[in-house]
Amino acid sequence: MKKTYRVKNKKKQVHEFRAVANVAEYLDALREYADRPMFAWKDHGEVHEITYGELVENVRCLALALTATYGENAHRVIGIVGETSANWIIAYLAILASGNVALPLDKELAHEELAKFLTVADAAGIVYSASFNKAIAEIAEDHPTLTNLFPMAPADETPVTIGRTAVTSLDRMIRIGMESDREFIPDTDTERMAQILFTSGTTGSSKCVMLCQRNIFSVVTSACTQVYFCKEDVLVSVLPLHHTYELACTLAATNFGAKICINDSIRHALKNFKEYKPTGLVLVPLFVTTMYKKIQSEAKRSGKDKILSVGTKVASKLAYAGIDLSEKIFKDVREAFGGRLHKIICGGAALNPEMIEAFEAFGISIYEGYGITECSPLVAVTPYWKRKPGTVGPAVPCCEIRIEGTEENELGYLSGEVQVKGSNVMLGYMNNEEANAEAFTDDGWFRTGDVGYMDKDGYLTITGRMKSVIVLDNGKNVFPEEIEEYLENIDTIGESVVVGRMEEETGETKLAAVIFPAYDKYPDMSENDLRTEIQKSIAALNKKLPSFKQIHKLEFRKTEFEKTSSRKIKRHLVK
Repeated sequence: MKKTYRVKNKKKQVHEFRAVANVAEYLDALREYADRPMFAWKDHGEVHEITYGELVENVRCLALALTATYGENAHRVIGIVGETSANWIIAYLAILASGNVALPLDKELAHEELAKFLTVADAAGIVYSASFNKAIAEIAEDHPTLTNLFPMAPADETPVTIGRTAVTSLDRMIRIGMESDREFIPDTDTERMAQILFTSGTTGSSKCVMLCQRNIFSVVTSACTQVYFCKEDVLVSVLPLHHTYELACTLAATNFGAKICINDSIRHALKNFKEYKPTGLVLVPLFVTTMYKKIQSEAKRSGKDKILSVGTKVASKLAYAGIDLSEKIFKDVREAFGGRLHKIICGGAALNPEMIEAFEAFGISIYEGYGITECSPLVAVTPYWKRKPGTVGPAVPCCEIRIEGTEENELGYLSGEVQVKGSNVMLGYMNNEEANAEAFTDDGWFRTGDVGYMDKDGYLTITGRMKSVIVLDNGKNVFPEEIEEYLENIDTIGESVVVGRMEEETGETKLAAVIFPAYDKYPDMSENDLRTEIQKSIAALNKKLPSFKQIHKLEFRKTEFEKTSSRKIKRHLVK
């Protein structure tokens, strides 16, 4: 059933969308925008587009080809890895529609980890971009589970088989489906496992989250009720699609019929903003902060920093009085984003409330949200009609939030662990009964491991984390245990704990390693020489790790870490 929502702003705009429960209903909703552009991207400087109708047709054909390959509703796991593209989305939707299971993978994974994740997931196939042609070919040589490779852009010399694995290009698969005389019936089973995602970490420390169609599309529908988008909107996709946050926002925006322009490089983001002229963006706090710093830096360079400061104060006061002159006062600032930007959805980490106030003065509203992979990922978001800066909003319609705790904070609100129950909560962790037992309360609520409180209006504020996971400003989650596993292999290190440290100069959170050197192994080595050797080893380790997992600071201690009776380091005591 189509729902219509009326925006409570001066423009009295109306936006429509379909409440969708599965991929079949979602594809049906997209057909309403058949002639509208869905994605735009640049290839060798030339902009290309694909319409909603064309994309849905490609999904139909690929789904039929996957059914011909694996059988009807085979529930086979098929990985997807590569840069954001229309083909990425086509593959994802076709995998769901054909009754198989999508496995989005981080393109920054080391090739060894990528191979292991495919093995752990028992993946039968993988769709991959051209940048992975060599890596996937090497992985497929002796991979125990892969039976099919689907390159988006195969090299000219790509063989039809690699070892025991068949190779069929994505274009060829779509043509196979186009020639099929089978009827296309998208899978409608809302309860079956449709997607799996590995939480950040190595195969030893990572958990595999299982999501069903109900999880995925309840979040899409809920997001559409809380944020304002319409078919006239233009977005620029900056974040990677394997991230549930970006994927959920992309599905929600296209459910409105919006146009998604693909950013080809972080370095070119501002250039692409000027070219594509977005009306909305989906970002993590680091990107928002970086944009603000660039605005300030440019103002200072051009001698307009005082004008910027005064203009911000004047625009804020005028806005409070109901007068919006932001477009006139900050014309140059707004032009840096293409001139039409008026809303940003921000999530993945905590945002400095000062950013909300600053961008509001520019005429750009920021709406914060909160989520976790296990909740598909959306849990709460600030609704467009009633924002409260500093909070992440109330629970979205598909779930409930409760605070499990016994203490009140200084505001008089109960503070404790944030727990969630609803149709967005995962089926569970794959093949991990112990983790599932820890993740849910006896009465069935999911334990997020985050600490917060809810005010009298039900708006949630996140105040900390119970889990050891370190959330960087760019939204990346880093499990310290994973980095510590690498450090354990360095002979000169006795013990280590990885923590997040905020840099005073930039305000960014970076990884720091607190280290107790292996004095007992090297009794004849001086303190300085031992530390120098450790620094060299960590510098070599950093070259093998993705940038967000690299150690930026070393802190040495001369005594062992305090431990429990089972010889586990008391991490919470490491300051």
